[in-house]
Formats: sequence, C-alpha cells, structure tokens
Amino acid sequence: MIYTPPAGWKKEEKSNLTAYSMTDNEKNSWCQIFIVKSTVSKGSIGADFESEWQELAVKNYHPSEMSQSDKAEEADGWKIKSGVGKFVFNKSDANIILTTFSGYGRCVSIVAITNSGDYSSATKKFWESIDLVKPSATTPVTPTATDPAVNNHFAFNTTHFDDGWTSTVQENWVELTKGSMKVLLHYPKEGTVFAADPGPLTDAAWNILVAPRYSNLQNYKTAYITTYDRPYLGMGYATENVTGKNVFIVLFRQGQTGWLEFIAPDKNSFLQQYKFDPETIQWDSNSDLLIPLINMTNYNRFSVAASDLTGKWTSDFTGIQQLYNVYTGQYAGMNINQSNEEFVFTTGNSYNWKLLVVNGTVGNTKYAEVKSAGQFSVPNNWQIHFSRIETGPRTFHAFWSCIKGARILNLLDANTTGAGIYTKYGLAR
Repeated sequence: MIYTPPAGWKKEEKSNLTAYSMTDNEKNSWCQIFIVKSTVSKGSIGADFESEWQELAVKNYHPSEMSQSDKAEEADGWKIKSGVGKFVFNKSDANIILTTFSGYGRCVSIVAITNSGDYSSATKKFWESIDLVKPSATTPVTPTATDPAVNNHFAFNTTHFDDGWTSTVQENWVELTKGSMKVLLHYPKEGTVFAADPGPLTDAAWNILVAPRYSNLQNYKTAYITTYDRPYLGMGYATENVTGKNVFIVLFRQGQTGWLEFIAPDKNSFLQQYKFDPETIQWDSNSDLLIPLINMTNYNRFSVAASDLTGKWTSDFTGIQQLYNVYTGQYAGMNINQSNEEFVFTTGNSYNWKLLVVNGTVGNTKYAEVKSAGQFSVPNNWQIHFSRIETGPRTFHAFWSCIKGARILNLLDANTTGAGIYTKYGLAR
C-alpha cells in the first residue's frame, strides 16, 4: 500500500501499525488514522472485515452500533469493505471508520477515529492518495538435486509475506524465518500424538522432534491450559548442534495444529514477538495468549502454478446424523450425507470436474452427479480460473499447504467465500 500522509499530522511508528494524529486544543477536537500491518487473510473480505472489526474496533472502542457497506468494492484484485460505528470518549461522542482490504492472501486495515467533522478535507485527501498494489507474494526457488526439500515438480517452494515472515518447504517441516526468529511447522510423525496426559505427551514429542538437534538442555518444563482443545507446551534453553548458538525453544500444539517449534536467540526475543511469557503458563491461564502461536500455521501457504496441477485431486466428505424420537427416546434411524469431488488436470490446461453427492436416511438414500470440462488458467499464482463449473466460468482462490512428501490443494470459490473455509484436495494415487 502506497499513500501520502496527512500534511502536518504527528506520525508515530508502533510494532503493528503506523499512526497519524491531529489535535485542536481550542476546539477540543481530534482525529487519528491508524494503518495496521497486514496479516494472513481468512479467505474472504467478509471474514476478514468481521475479524478486523472485532479486533480493532470492538476490543478498543466498544462502539454502540455499526453500519457497513452492503457490497464490497473491488480494485486491482483487492476487495474493500468499510464500516462506521459510534463510541464515547471523554464524555463526548466520537466516530470510528474501519476499512479492510482483502486480496492476494493478505488482509490490511485502516482505522480512523475522530470527534469532529473538521478533518474531513484532510482525511479525504489521504484516502484519495492510497494506491493498492499487488504484493510481491512469492519468489520461486530453483529445485536442485542436492536439496531434498525442493527436489520436486512444484514451481514455488518459498513464500515471502509482506509482514516480514518467509516460509520455505523443508523435508520434515515448513520453516518460517523473520530476523533472528525461526518457527518449524513439523509434519505429523509417528509417536508424537497419542492419548496421554500433557507431560508425557509433550516429553515424547520433544524427544522425537526437538532433542536430536540440540545439546545442553536446561530448565526444561512442560505446561498446559485446561480448555476443550487443550494446548500443550514444552520449553527450555539449549545449544544448537549445527551452529553452536544458545537458544530458547518452545514446542507447542493445540487441537489439530500439529507440533510447532519456536526458536529464539533468548526468551526476551520470544516475548517481544509473541507478547507473553511461556514459562508463566499454567492450567488456568487465558488461552487467548496462545493465539499468536496458533496463527503461525497460516504461513503454510505456497503459490500455485499451472504445471503443478497435473493429475487427479479429490476431496471426500461424510456426515452422519443419528435420529431419536423426542417423546419416547427410541432410535428413529440415521441420516447420511456423503460427497466426492474431483478435478482431473491434463495437458494443454484441460480439466474434467465431477461432483457426486449421496444423502438421505439409511435405506432410502438418493444420489446426484454433475460434471464439467474445459480449460483452466492460473491468473496470479493465488487463483485458478475454470472456463466452466456447472453453469458457467468460476474462479477459485488457491494455495498449496505442505505435508511430509506431498502437498494439499486448497480451493475457495472467489464469488461465494462464505466463512472463508477452503476445501482441501489430495492427489489420488
């Protein structure tokens, strides 16, 4: 994003935003504009705007009401949505305007708050100066025979995010780096997930995933928080075998995230990045503290090239609903919903698509099947366009996520993004 700052306004740089402010003490009026650093998109402008409104508006200003634009605007591949709310500051009325931009896998927001209309001319010039640019999201890595992590047919093995993080595909994990910080998103490995209390489970995962690469482990401890998707943590100070450097390590897992390994040059560097002290975590700690750790899984994203897609990619779903009589409690049967969707990509950018759906009560199920075929293109490495799916052309947001020895294709209809949840497809063997 390129813009011209309001002339004469005070500028303040913070870790996650840039602020501009102007105050008129005689009129007791003020205005502030915050340009918030971008984050990974949740997949749609609707999901991004709702999340940003809760995080940036509700938590900070508690607006009493909010009105928003009915339809998102579009510009250069970005979708834009705004909302306006009212709040009270120092016993006087004030307004908040949130504008969220979503595109290319990123989300960025601008917040403006004021108690006066005197600044409308300055803010209008600021908005007119904004130039949305397509981010330089990815840089391909040339595969070499000596590097098993990138010795594959995929075009992109590295992603440079505009918040400073870089993701690289490795043999046993996705490696994230930013300055002196490193995070390893470990692929699933036998012996690291099993039914056990937090201590034994974390110890087992540490011994398999972490310990072989370090020595001189000191002050090791485990911790957890009692929630429905109980987070597990292990931490300690050790020496890297490869570099000989002393580091602070945190091993983390929550729900279905898989194990994440955070490597910092010292604990203070970890605190500055993630805003909490892991050594103080106990069973009744606020689980919101761990959200920055969970969010690191969003960096398992890599661009899609047309040459990557050859083959059959499938997605299966099964849902079962047991029925009971509300009056007698007796069993009343079972509903079943199943679907199988597949894309078959062939030479010349051709494809065949098929969706099979089965649903109904057991013993009385019905099925339906639809098919399409045509040509596909990859307009920007984060989208795939199909000439026909069912009734007409469709474009999907797309990215690869990595697992051990394979990749998952993630697709989301660009026109009906809903909650922003991508459908995952695996390569059929």
